[in-house]
Amino acid sequence: MKNIIWLVVAITLFITGCSDITSDEEKGSEQGNSQEETQKSTKNTADTNKNEPENGANDEEQPEEKQMDKKETTEPIYKVDEETSSVVPINEEGNEKIVLLTIDDAPDEHALNMANTLKDLEAGAIFFVNGHFLNTAENKKALQKIHDMGFAIGNHTYNHELLSDLPTEKQKEEIVSLNDKIENIIGERPQFFRAPHGKNTDYSNKLAGQEGMVTMNWTYGYDYFEPYMDAEKLTEAMVSGKGPEVDIPYSLLKPGANLLMHDREWTAKALPDIIEGLRAKGYEIVDPALIQTKE
Repeated sequence: MKNIIWLVVAITLFITGCSDITSDEEKGSEQGNSQEETQKSTKNTADTNKNEPENGANDEEQPEEKQMDKKETTEPIYKVDEETSSVVPINEEGNEKIVLLTIDDAPDEHALNMANTLKDLEAGAIFFVNGHFLNTAENKKALQKIHDMGFAIGNHTYNHELLSDLPTEKQKEEIVSLNDKIENIIGERPQFFRAPHGKNTDYSNKLAGQEGMVTMNWTYGYDYFEPYMDAEKLTEAMVSGKGPEVDIPYSLLKPGANLLMHDREWTAKALPDIIEGLRAKGYEIVDPALIQTKE
């Protein structure tokens, strides 16, 4: 009997010892796992710190830095000839067979529609603005939209008065006050100037230069003549360069031609066909952003 009792005690002690060993192994394993996780966490934290910007920069600042890196400067490859107002290449990258599209008296009733047409057809243009069209909120918004679409905005004086009939102080007011107004709307001052009726004065030429603007007239345009206040007739005249009904039976369409159009209903209707017609003749519509400016 005593032998049986001792045997039971021995077996009990053996089982208890094995249980303690297993418990210790499990604890050791748990501690090992905990240390391993801690090391991984520390490594991840270190890696994260390596990728974070220095000087306390946060994630919100990173997109701005990326945007600045992507910003590129467009180098001019054309210039406006001061005597002829035509556009000519200034380096080998320029294409000689180009035309420049310009739209005067904007933004009246059709300028925004014309801008949409140009945008759809991927054609550039300069919109020459009159200040008296910017006296309504609607037209100010139209100008902002035209600018936001990437079109150049030019100065065509505030009230479209003949500059040669005005004293110098009034000429200055017509030009500078419009630059101020345009800048107030779109945040930029015009880089191109066109005098009403193409009639510049010595003073307006000098002032435009001081204001950082390139002065230009045009090489031809027909939409302000009554015989061409019709979309079909205007298209033919602009694409051919001929205006026989106003005593121009020969073509004025030449490489570098500076084409004058206006914010008019018939011009807006003709614009798509004018662009396609010029391109069919092998002419490229020049981007005004590639034209050399004063600044």
